[in-house]
Amino acid sequence: MDCTGFNLRKAMRAVGQHYDDALRPAGIRGTQFSLLVAAKMAGPVTVGRLAEMAVMDRTTLTRNLNVLEKQGLVVVTVGTDRRTRRVAITEEGLAVLRQAYPLWKQAQARLMAKLGPERLQALMDNMAALVEAALAR
Repeated sequence: MDCTGFNLRKAMRAVGQHYDDALRPAGIRGTQFSLLVAAKMAGPVTVGRLAEMAVMDRTTLTRNLNVLEKQGLVVVTVGTDRRTRRVAITEEGLAVLRQAYPLWKQAQARLMAKLGPERLQALMDNMAALVEAALAR
């Protein structure tokens, strides 16, 4: 099948399983790892901004943040304006990231070993271009 959407979703599921399996000892999934990293890098960040960074709709992001909040890995508070919510990683979230990072790094290295650094970099470049093309209106 030559449908970009179908093939991209298939690749996303396979790669997602690869990272989920690798991160299982840390008690988180790949999507949770990505959100924790984004929350750490951005510092306290609004839900809207985090949704933009993750290219994720706010409903899906809120559902994921609820899980992280119940685990004590992030805290979501009311922002300066009552309509906004701010996300911050907790100390427990930082501890999970410290445990998960070497696992993520091993998963990343396994993919690089199978694809080679040039092919993996080309893939990353192509995905960035694909995101940009898909978001262009």
